[in-house]
Amino acid sequence: MRIDVSFLPALAAAFLLVFARVGTMLMLLPALGEQNVSARMRLTFALVLAAVLLPLHRNAYRIDPAALGPALVTLIEEILVGAVLGLTARLTISALEVAGAVIAQQLGLGFVTGFDATQGEQGAIVGNFLTMLGLTLIFATNMHHLVIAALNDSYMLFAPGDLPSVGDAAALVTRTVAGAFRIGIQLSAPFLAFGLLFNIGLGVLSRLMPQMQVFFVALPLSILVGFMLLVLVLGAMMGLFLDYAGGVLSALAPHG
Repeated sequence: MRIDVSFLPALAAAFLLVFARVGTMLMLLPALGEQNVSARMRLTFALVLAAVLLPLHRNAYRIDPAALGPALVTLIEEILVGAVLGLTARLTISALEVAGAVIAQQLGLGFVTGFDATQGEQGAIVGNFLTMLGLTLIFATNMHHLVIAALNDSYMLFAPGDLPSVGDAAALVTRTVAGAFRIGIQLSAPFLAFGLLFNIGLGVLSRLMPQMQVFFVALPLSILVGFMLLVLVLGAMMGLFLDYAGGVLSALAPHG
Protein backbone atom coordinates (compact mmCIF):
# COMPACT_ATOMS: atom_id res chain seq x y z
CA MET A 1 0.00 0.00 0.00
CA ARG A 2 1.29 3.42 -0.98
CA ILE A 3 0.60 6.47 1.17
CA ASP A 4 0.65 9.90 -0.47
CA VAL A 5 2.34 12.44 1.80
CA SER A 6 2.83 15.14 -0.81
CA PHE A 7 0.42 17.40 1.07
CA LEU A 8 2.62 17.59 4.17
CA PRO A 9 4.92 20.47 3.08
CA ALA A 10 1.94 22.70 2.24
CA LEU A 11 0.19 21.71 5.48
CA ALA A 12 3.31 22.46 7.52
CA ALA A 13 3.68 25.85 5.82
CA ALA A 14 0.02 26.68 6.54
CA PHE A 15 0.47 25.71 10.19
CA LEU A 16 3.53 27.93 10.44
CA LEU A 17 1.60 30.90 9.04
CA VAL A 18 -1.32 30.34 11.43
CA PHE A 19 1.14 29.98 14.28
CA ALA A 20 2.79 33.28 13.29
CA ARG A 21 -0.51 35.15 13.61
CA VAL A 22 -1.57 33.41 16.83
CA GLY A 23 1.86 33.53 18.45
CA THR A 24 2.38 37.22 17.74
CA MET A 25 -1.00 38.08 19.22
CA LEU A 26 -0.41 35.97 22.33
CA MET A 27 3.01 37.56 22.79
CA LEU A 28 1.36 40.99 23.10
CA LEU A 29 -1.77 39.98 25.02
CA PRO A 30 -2.11 41.16 28.62
CA ALA A 31 -1.88 38.41 31.27
CA LEU A 32 -0.83 35.63 28.86
CA GLY A 33 1.97 37.53 27.18
CA GLU A 34 3.78 38.77 30.28
CA GLN A 35 7.40 37.99 31.04
CA ASN A 36 6.49 36.30 34.31
CA VAL A 37 4.44 33.71 32.39
CA SER A 38 6.50 30.66 31.48
CA ALA A 39 7.73 30.68 27.88
CA ARG A 40 6.75 27.02 27.59
CA MET A 41 3.22 27.85 28.70
CA ARG A 42 2.92 30.66 26.16
CA LEU A 43 4.30 28.39 23.45
CA THR A 44 1.82 25.68 24.41
CA PHE A 45 -1.11 28.11 24.22
CA ALA A 46 0.03 29.32 20.80
CA LEU A 47 0.51 25.79 19.41
CA VAL A 48 -2.87 24.60 20.70
CA LEU A 49 -4.73 27.61 19.29
CA ALA A 50 -2.91 27.28 15.97
CA ALA A 51 -3.86 23.58 15.79
CA VAL A 52 -7.51 24.49 16.50
CA LEU A 53 -7.65 27.25 13.90
CA LEU A 54 -5.73 25.42 11.16
CA PRO A 55 -8.59 23.11 9.99
CA LEU A 56 -10.97 26.09 9.87
CA HIS A 57 -8.76 28.28 7.67
CA ARG A 58 -6.45 25.85 5.90
CA ASN A 59 -8.07 26.57 2.53
CA ALA A 60 -7.50 30.31 2.93
CA TYR A 61 -3.78 29.80 2.32
CA ARG A 62 -2.55 29.32 -1.21
CA ILE A 63 1.02 28.17 -0.72
CA ASP A 64 3.58 26.91 -3.19
CA PRO A 65 6.38 25.32 -1.14
CA ALA A 66 8.76 25.83 -4.03
CA ALA A 67 8.24 29.62 -4.03
CA LEU A 68 10.04 31.04 -1.00
CA GLY A 69 9.46 34.74 -1.70
CA PRO A 70 5.63 34.79 -1.57
CA ALA A 71 5.68 32.55 1.52
CA LEU A 72 7.96 35.00 3.36
CA VAL A 73 5.75 37.94 2.38
CA THR A 74 2.69 36.08 3.69
CA LEU A 75 4.58 35.28 6.91
CA ILE A 76 5.35 38.98 7.47
CA GLU A 77 1.70 39.86 6.80
CA GLU A 78 0.52 37.29 9.37
CA ILE A 79 2.93 38.69 11.97
CA LEU A 80 1.62 42.21 11.31
CA VAL A 81 -2.00 41.09 11.70
CA GLY A 82 -1.21 39.35 14.99
CA ALA A 83 0.65 42.44 16.21
CA VAL A 84 -2.32 44.70 15.43
CA LEU A 85 -4.73 42.40 17.31
CA GLY A 86 -2.46 41.95 20.33
CA LEU A 87 -1.56 45.64 20.52
CA THR A 88 -5.24 46.58 20.44
CA ALA A 89 -5.96 44.32 23.42
CA ARG A 90 -2.97 45.67 25.36
CA LEU A 91 -3.93 49.28 24.69
CA THR A 92 -7.42 48.52 25.97
CA ILE A 93 -6.00 47.44 29.34
CA SER A 94 -3.90 50.61 29.48
CA ALA A 95 -7.11 52.52 30.34
CA LEU A 96 -6.73 51.17 33.88
CA GLU A 97 -3.13 52.40 34.01
CA VAL A 98 -4.29 55.90 33.05
CA ALA A 99 -7.01 55.82 35.70
CA GLY A 100 -4.60 54.48 38.32
CA ALA A 101 -2.01 57.18 37.62
CA VAL A 102 -4.60 59.96 37.91
CA ILE A 103 -6.13 58.48 41.08
CA ALA A 104 -2.70 58.06 42.67
CA GLN A 105 -1.87 61.70 42.02
CA GLN A 106 -5.15 62.87 43.53
CA LEU A 107 -4.70 60.74 46.65
CA GLY A 108 -1.11 61.79 47.17
CA LEU A 109 0.21 58.33 46.29
CA GLY A 110 1.93 59.29 43.06
CA PHE A 111 5.33 58.55 44.59
CA VAL A 112 4.30 55.02 45.64
CA THR A 113 5.26 52.71 42.80
CA GLY A 114 5.54 48.98 42.27
CA PHE A 115 6.50 46.64 39.45
CA ASP A 116 3.73 46.38 36.87
CA ALA A 117 3.89 42.96 35.21
CA THR A 118 1.60 44.04 32.36
CA GLN A 119 3.92 46.90 31.36
CA GLY A 120 7.24 45.43 32.45
CA GLU A 121 8.19 48.55 34.39
CA GLN A 122 7.46 50.52 37.54
CA GLY A 123 3.96 51.95 37.79
CA ALA A 124 1.63 53.58 40.28
CA ILE A 125 0.54 51.05 42.87
CA VAL A 126 -3.12 52.00 42.39
CA GLY A 127 -2.79 51.42 38.65
CA ASN A 128 -1.22 48.01 39.27
CA PHE A 129 -4.14 47.07 41.52
CA LEU A 130 -6.75 48.21 38.99
CA THR A 131 -4.96 46.41 36.15
CA MET A 132 -4.80 43.11 38.04
CA LEU A 133 -8.42 43.47 39.08
CA GLY A 134 -9.50 44.24 35.52
CA LEU A 135 -7.66 41.20 34.12
CA THR A 136 -9.15 39.00 36.82
CA LEU A 137 -12.66 40.19 35.99
CA ILE A 138 -12.08 39.62 32.26
CA PHE A 139 -11.25 35.97 32.95
CA ALA A 140 -14.01 35.63 35.56
CA THR A 141 -16.64 36.88 33.09
CA ASN A 142 -15.31 34.62 30.28
CA MET A 143 -14.60 37.71 28.20
CA HIS A 144 -11.27 36.18 27.20
CA HIS A 145 -13.27 33.89 24.89
CA LEU A 146 -13.75 36.95 22.69
CA VAL A 147 -10.01 36.93 22.08
CA ILE A 148 -10.25 33.47 20.51
CA ALA A 149 -13.29 34.62 18.53
CA ALA A 150 -11.31 37.66 17.39
CA LEU A 151 -8.55 35.38 16.12
CA ASN A 152 -11.10 33.35 14.19
CA ASP A 153 -12.87 36.40 12.75
CA SER A 154 -9.56 38.03 11.85
CA TYR A 155 -9.41 35.71 8.84
CA MET A 156 -12.47 37.51 7.48
CA LEU A 157 -11.21 40.98 8.41
CA PHE A 158 -7.61 40.30 7.30
CA ALA A 159 -7.61 37.51 4.75
CA PRO A 160 -4.29 35.66 4.29
CA GLY A 161 -2.30 37.14 1.44
CA ASP A 162 -3.95 40.56 1.73
CA LEU A 163 -1.71 43.17 3.30
CA PRO A 164 -3.68 45.06 5.98
CA SER A 165 -4.33 48.66 5.08
CA VAL A 166 -1.86 50.86 6.89
CA GLY A 167 -4.51 53.57 7.19
CA ASP A 168 -7.05 51.19 8.73
CA ALA A 169 -4.51 49.75 11.16
CA ALA A 170 -3.36 53.23 12.18
CA ALA A 171 -6.98 54.34 12.62
CA LEU A 172 -7.70 51.30 14.80
CA VAL A 173 -4.68 51.95 17.03
CA THR A 174 -5.44 55.68 17.23
CA ARG A 175 -9.08 55.01 18.10
CA THR A 176 -8.06 52.48 20.76
CA VAL A 177 -5.54 54.86 22.35
CA ALA A 178 -8.08 57.70 22.39
CA GLY A 179 -10.74 55.40 23.84
CA ALA A 180 -8.39 54.09 26.53
CA PHE A 181 -7.45 57.63 27.58
CA ARG A 182 -11.09 58.71 27.59
CA ILE A 183 -12.20 55.74 29.70
CA GLY A 184 -9.24 56.22 32.03
CA ILE A 185 -10.25 59.83 32.69
CA GLN A 186 -13.90 58.82 33.14
CA LEU A 187 -12.92 56.14 35.66
CA SER A 188 -10.91 58.67 37.65
CA ALA A 189 -13.51 61.48 37.38
CA PRO A 190 -14.79 61.08 40.99
CA PHE A 191 -11.23 61.44 42.25
CA LEU A 192 -10.58 64.48 40.09
CA ALA A 193 -13.64 66.13 41.63
CA PHE A 194 -12.54 65.03 45.10
CA GLY A 195 -9.02 66.37 44.56
CA LEU A 196 -10.31 69.72 43.31
CA LEU A 197 -12.68 70.22 46.24
CA PHE A 198 -10.16 68.94 48.77
CA ASN A 199 -7.40 71.27 47.57
CA ILE A 200 -9.76 74.24 47.47
CA GLY A 201 -10.74 73.45 51.06
CA LEU A 202 -7.08 73.24 52.06
CA GLY A 203 -6.40 76.58 50.45
CA VAL A 204 -9.22 78.21 52.38
CA LEU A 205 -8.06 76.52 55.61
CA SER A 206 -4.48 77.71 55.14
CA ARG A 207 -5.76 81.26 54.76
CA LEU A 208 -7.88 81.02 57.86
CA MET A 209 -5.18 79.32 59.96
CA PRO A 210 -1.73 80.28 58.58
CA GLN A 211 0.05 78.72 61.57
CA MET A 212 -1.43 75.28 60.83
CA GLN A 213 0.83 72.71 59.09
CA VAL A 214 -1.62 71.96 56.30
CA PHE A 215 0.55 69.42 54.49
CA PHE A 216 0.97 67.09 57.48
CA VAL A 217 -2.77 67.13 58.09
CA ALA A 218 -3.86 67.00 54.46
CA LEU A 219 -1.81 64.04 53.20
CA PRO A 220 -3.10 61.37 55.65
CA LEU A 221 -6.62 62.74 55.36
CA SER A 222 -6.45 62.71 51.56
CA ILE A 223 -5.30 59.09 51.53
CA LEU A 224 -7.96 58.00 54.04
CA VAL A 225 -10.87 59.72 52.31
CA GLY A 226 -9.57 58.68 48.90
CA PHE A 227 -9.48 55.00 49.86
CA MET A 228 -13.00 55.27 51.25
CA LEU A 229 -14.13 56.81 47.96
CA LEU A 230 -12.32 54.07 46.02
CA VAL A 231 -14.20 51.38 47.96
CA LEU A 232 -17.50 53.10 47.17
CA VAL A 233 -16.98 53.55 43.42
CA LEU A 234 -14.80 50.53 42.60
CA GLY A 235 -17.73 48.38 41.47
CA ALA A 236 -19.04 51.06 39.10
CA MET A 237 -15.53 51.69 37.77
CA MET A 238 -14.95 48.04 36.93
CA GLY A 239 -18.42 47.75 35.38
CA LEU A 240 -17.66 50.68 33.07
CA PHE A 241 -14.29 49.21 32.14
CA LEU A 242 -15.75 45.78 31.36
CA ASP A 243 -18.35 47.39 29.09
CA TYR A 244 -15.58 49.26 27.28
CA ALA A 245 -13.31 46.20 26.98
CA GLY A 246 -16.22 44.07 25.79
CA GLY A 247 -17.04 46.65 23.12
CA VAL A 248 -13.46 46.70 21.82
CA LEU A 249 -13.17 42.90 21.75
CA SER A 250 -16.62 42.55 20.17
CA ALA A 251 -15.55 44.94 17.41
CA LEU A 252 -12.58 42.67 16.71
CA ALA A 253 -14.86 39.61 16.79
CA PRO A 254 -18.15 40.78 15.16
CA HIS A 255 -19.28 37.17 14.63
CA GLY A 256 -18.09 35.91 18.06
